[in-house]
Amino acid sequence: MGFLSTIFGILGFAIGLPLGLVLGFYLFVYSQPKDVEEPVTTPLHKLDTSALQEILPEIPLWIKSPDYDRVDWLNKFILDMWPYLDRAICGNIRSTAEPMFAEYIGKYKIEAIEFEKLSLGTLPPTFHGMKVYETNEKELVMEPVIKWAGNPNIILGLRVLSLHIKIQLVDLQIFMAPRIKLKPLVPTFPCFANIVVSLMEKPHVDFGLKILGGDIMSIPGLYRFVQETIKKQIANMYLWPQTLEVPILDASTVAATQPVGILHVKVVRAMKLLKMDFLGASDPYVKLKLSGDRLPAKKTSIIRKNLNPEWNENFKFIVKDPQSQILHLQVFDWDKVGAHDRLGIQLVPLNLLQPHEKKEFVLDLMKHTDISDHQDKKRRGQLVVELTFVPFKEESGSFKELPNGYGRIESGIDKVSDDSALSGAGLLSVIVQGAEDVEGERHNNPYALVIFRGEKKKTKMLRKTRDPRWNEEFQFMLDEPPLSDKIHIAVMSKRTSISFRSKESLGHVQINLNDVVHNGRINEKYHLIDSKNGVIHVEIRWTTV
Repeated sequence: MGFLSTIFGILGFAIGLPLGLVLGFYLFVYSQPKDVEEPVTTPLHKLDTSALQEILPEIPLWIKSPDYDRVDWLNKFILDMWPYLDRAICGNIRSTAEPMFAEYIGKYKIEAIEFEKLSLGTLPPTFHGMKVYETNEKELVMEPVIKWAGNPNIILGLRVLSLHIKIQLVDLQIFMAPRIKLKPLVPTFPCFANIVVSLMEKPHVDFGLKILGGDIMSIPGLYRFVQETIKKQIANMYLWPQTLEVPILDASTVAATQPVGILHVKVVRAMKLLKMDFLGASDPYVKLKLSGDRLPAKKTSIIRKNLNPEWNENFKFIVKDPQSQILHLQVFDWDKVGAHDRLGIQLVPLNLLQPHEKKEFVLDLMKHTDISDHQDKKRRGQLVVELTFVPFKEESGSFKELPNGYGRIESGIDKVSDDSALSGAGLLSVIVQGAEDVEGERHNNPYALVIFRGEKKKTKMLRKTRDPRWNEEFQFMLDEPPLSDKIHIAVMSKRTSISFRSKESLGHVQINLNDVVHNGRINEKYHLIDSKNGVIHVEIRWTTV
């Protein structure tokens, strides 16, 4: 019986093989291909409700929302760069993960942990739209919508008790809408100091996980547990208002030096000054200058024909760095004709002062500041001054960030937590950022004029522009809060050539400082009076001592 079945098997193979070849050749030669039907394309307005609900999640946001812009150029850029980005990102992952793996070797019977394969695949993430916000702060705010259905090839090898275990990540899908801030904007390349990232909603993360070839995510209940755990952990770390801040530039290179206090100087008197006039005594006065201060030097009054003058005059200086700044004191002999003769000079480092502590200095005047000059032994008299450094109070106003995209309170005002700003001396800082749509009848060379309590300060003039950007700061030291004061800011234009009507007003605004005192800071754009569409951007701060 076995012999007969073998014979029949050989005969069936010998007959079936030629017959199958002949039949396949006949069908290949004489069969006619069927026409391929084109897919049916239906306009959106003809689809029913159920069909629309199925395809709506896949429609890019730039179609559904006018606030989002298309970024096809960015997707094309990432696609072309993806092979190189893949290698760079995987290299960073290896360098970061390997020290962490090394900490676990030897624990829990683990002998080795390493990436056997690490690649993010060939499919890059895509941007389905991007929204850009305009704020009054020095920052750029973007909200991209990112989707990534990747095909990564990530295999982690784990050896425990001589047992080799492979853990593979497959079918990775990520959907998230982060908010990305580039702040603060600075004049140092790449023109922003930090990248601040936060998630506006919980991200969607889906993936498969294979261990020893089996997909453990198919275990009932485990998939949902892992999904919820991942979302919760990510939300705890990065969901707004939590942020991830990545420094780009060193803070010391981009930090703008802000005032930290006020130096009170009282020039009391001088003693035994040199006699510089041939026919009489000297006519002394004192010139004061703080290092790092761009403002002109301050002067006492001139006391005629006196070698032991008494001034008892007070001055104030804005201090930015008390550890490095130096007060320069020079005594001059006033001359009606010609240059004034310098009677002596002396320096006082501010690091010799203690906050809120008045200190008297009796200074021996020198010819110059070169202490190594042993030939300068001539006595030039003494100068008596009293110095007091009063630091500003710690900032009590905090910038509150809102999820409306503007990154600040909509009114641009920050609250002060106590009433300490309502009394006492302080510093009023006015930053004129820029203006928009200012247009003159005869010329457009705008500059801003700031007028406060009769004192006038102005920005530089920018030629031939309707949208000037000055970004200049002016400071006023006050003995009391300006609760009932107003500051007047005018935008002017000046003709560069000689003309009878060389100046022209492009608009003005008056700002009540009561809100500034109560809230510590405002940062607003104001519509200019007597201007058709002009707007000026002003930031004002009140800091108490």
